[in-house]
Amino acid sequence: MAFEDRYGLPISTSSHEAASAYRDGVDLMLAGWTGTAEMLERAITVDPDFALAHIARGRVHAFYQQGDLARQKAARARELVERRGSERERSHVETLALAIEGRLPEAIGSMLKHIEAWPRDAVVLSLPLGAFGLFAFSGMADHDRARHELCERVAPHYGEDWWFLTMSGWAMTENADVARGRAVTERGFDLRRENAHAAHAVLHAMFEDGSIEDADRLVDDWLPAYDRAGILHGHISWHQALGALEHGDAARALAIYADVLQPSATQAPPLNAITDSASLLWRLSMYGHAVPKALWQDADAAAQKLFPKSSLSFADVHMALFAAATQDREALAARLAAIEQRLADGKLPAGPVVPAIFRALAAFADEDYRTCAQMLAPMLGEVVRIGGSHAQRELIEDTYIVALMRSGELPRARAVLDARLHRRPSLRDRRWQAAMG
Repeated sequence: MAFEDRYGLPISTSSHEAASAYRDGVDLMLAGWTGTAEMLERAITVDPDFALAHIARGRVHAFYQQGDLARQKAARARELVERRGSERERSHVETLALAIEGRLPEAIGSMLKHIEAWPRDAVVLSLPLGAFGLFAFSGMADHDRARHELCERVAPHYGEDWWFLTMSGWAMTENADVARGRAVTERGFDLRRENAHAAHAVLHAMFEDGSIEDADRLVDDWLPAYDRAGILHGHISWHQALGALEHGDAARALAIYADVLQPSATQAPPLNAITDSASLLWRLSMYGHAVPKALWQDADAAAQKLFPKSSLSFADVHMALFAAATQDREALAARLAAIEQRLADGKLPAGPVVPAIFRALAAFADEDYRTCAQMLAPMLGEVVRIGGSHAQRELIEDTYIVALMRSGELPRARAVLDARLHRRPSLRDRRWQAAMG
């Protein structure tokens, strides 16, 4: 008896139980839901030679920066799929293995070729999508548009699929088609409420269209049903903390941080853990709210263990926030030197924007706001290259605006705020405008 995945693609296992566990595990992974690893492990236990289950499990290991385990699963899947696997499955395994190994250009090329042949292979299609996907971390300046165009190209193959609506709607939102993106994402969310990626995507649309109260209600109503161990639990709370800051409510933002985001509380994957904590604490400080020094020190100590060396540019930028805020000039200089060496070696996809941000953040921490603004001004259009979402990257533009305000360059600050308010309503931006007169 031949078995298929949920998208109608044949899968090479002779076990009904393994096929069922794999389908459920993939759905849980695509929804960002708890139980993913356990379901994939069940598929592997029932059928130890099931290559697709091994590579999917490897991808989950990679989410949590368990590199050795992820690479072991990838190697095992490559071995198994050669013995028992179709052409599609061999390409599927190889594409995911390249991503797990961090071979981004090769993984992107393999993914595009694979999707051209098998557009309904959702696991492979998921690789370039999202704020931490292959496109986002490729160094491309147009990765928002690339995601959207890829989704538009394969949309006829998916129809009203809950996962695809979630991710294609998010791609629309990030590509500045916010109204359509929110509507599409909400449609996917309605089809499957146990879908953390959909809740997250809707929150991004609400951030972009200024629906702060709607976002707060969504988190309050939806989050209690999502286990704290869920891959996006902390990050969704981070969005709620951003909403609190829109209202100037630093106490609530700090309470959310203490409950969910600080290192002693979070169960998030390492990349989310360090970026959410660094960016929230930096925003609080930059907006003029008091942040206990101990919070910075504790978060920095945890971050240094998770990311001791230069890696992804998105992670490096957030490590720079820690170093700048704690006045650890030695750590800042060491990481900057490593980044500059990678740039010189042609191994820094995001390019010169990364060291420029490092220097600007150091200047901001030293209260040399004019220098900070001068360094950031020519780089604002390049910040997109570090990856992440617009909501996450806005921190750099915020730093630029505050640096302009504190250096007395109010006309330039007003011009940036006017342009931003034209794109996106923001209570905080209006407060800044009012403060400048």
